[in-house]
Amino acid sequence: MREAPPIVAAMHAELETLEAKIRQVAELCHYLRRDNIALRQQLLTTQQDNKQLTSRLEAAKTRLQSLLQTLPEDN
Repeated sequence: MREAPPIVAAMHAELETLEAKIRQVAELCHYLRRDNIALRQQLLTTQQDNKQLTSRLEAAKTRLQSLLQTLPEDN
């Protein structure tokens, strides 16, 4: 069996290097996709918490204003 010419061996080595880099990019893409999904879920939870806290704050503000109206005024 004949040995491949040097140019073919070099091209083969380049292709293997490129394949490894593509595999790394694909793995990074999968990692980033999972991370993005987790961050979106975290953002949604935080937004819901914020909405709930804003609602509670408004309710407390309303109660406080109501209580302030019941206090006698200083003369």
